[in-house]
Order: sequence, then structure tokens, then C-alpha cells
Amino acid sequence: MVDVLSRRKRRRQTASSGLGAALEYAALGWPVCRGARPAQDNGRACACDRLGCPDPGAHPMSAAWAMEATTDPARITRWWNATPDANIILPTGRVFDVFDVPAGAGIMALARMDRAGVAAGPVAAVEARRYLFFVATRSPVDEDEWWSCHLDCVPETVEETPGLRWHCRDSYVPAPPSRLPSGGQVAWIRSPVADGAAIALPDPIPVLDVLADACEEFTA
Repeated sequence: MVDVLSRRKRRRQTASSGLGAALEYAALGWPVCRGARPAQDNGRACACDRLGCPDPGAHPMSAAWAMEATTDPARITRWWNATPDANIILPTGRVFDVFDVPAGAGIMALARMDRAGVAAGPVAAVEARRYLFFVATRSPVDEDEWWSCHLDCVPETVEETPGLRWHCRDSYVPAPPSRLPSGGQVAWIRSPVADGAAIALPDPIPVLDVLADACEEFTA
């Protein structure tokens, strides 16, 4: 009985933190949508209906996520009241882009940016595997500079920046405190809010320069 009550308490706390975080992102002007949660009892990594899900717990619940993503607090509250254990997905290429790199390269790059005085902006960690660097999104006129950004690429094969994905238009990332199949969570390393105000998203090019060098050295 104690174990059952403890699990229920943890689920309530997770649901409350998920809704609260989704509303905080919306208050920043960041559209959100619901993400699939890790599976719990069926022996699979993801609760979605796709066998062999390639990105368990880190993709939208709905195929219509691009149209559904919103900053409307009432809609967000309805969503999480209906599916309280949903993860949080942030579409990219609208307010921000995200550079997604191996954690080792991300740690190396952060240290270099701090020494050089390059603004890193918000940074999240997907366990000890990947670092997500949030930067200002590019203008549509720069689209030719973008490259494949989500699961349709193998970042280790990008010669100039091995291991790096650029999440831009038509892509997304999981947001803290989304839960992962391992039991861990996506977590902020550098918060998007400081002293009660949103921090400025940095220009992507200086951040990319440092990340590209770090990725090349880290995977060499």
C-alpha cells in the first residue's frame, strides 16, 4: 500500500511540474505541445503505439503537433489535465533554433564560450548524452544555410560538424522536466530565465562556430 501511495504521489508531482513548466514556456512566448511519455509497464521504452520507437519519450503525441503547438494557457491547461503525465515538446524554428550536440562537446563548448565571453543562452541536458543550445532562429531568407535537423539525419556523418543537429523549421526538442525511459529527466544547465526575466537568445553563428570546433575535436 505504501508503494502504491508513493507512486501516486510521484505521478501527481510530475503532472503538476509538467503543467507548470508548460505554462512557464508559454509565458515566454514559446509554443508547446504534448509529448509522448516513457512506457511504464508494457516492456517498451515509449508509450506511443509505434513499435521500436526511435525517440522514446522525446517526440510529440500527435502527428499534427506543428499545427497544435500553442502559447494559450487555457488550452495548455486542458491538455495536461487530460494527459497529466505527458512530456513537453518545444517546436523549433519559430522563436528559437536549437543546436543539439554530444554532451562531451557541449561541456567543452560551454567552457570555451565562458572564457571567450560568447553568450551561450539557454542550455538543456538530455541526461549525460546530449546538450541542447537554444539560439535565435534564422530568417527564412537564410534557409539555404540550414541542414537536416531531426531524426532524418545521421549527425555523425556531417563532415564539418560531426555529431551536431540543427533543429530549425519543422523540428522540435523535448523540454525540461520531460522524463526519459532511463528514469532521468531533461534538465536545464543554463535556465532561459534569470532574475525573473527571459534571457536574450544569442546569435546562432558565434555559438555554432564554437560548437562546430568542439564537435570536431570531441569526435576525432
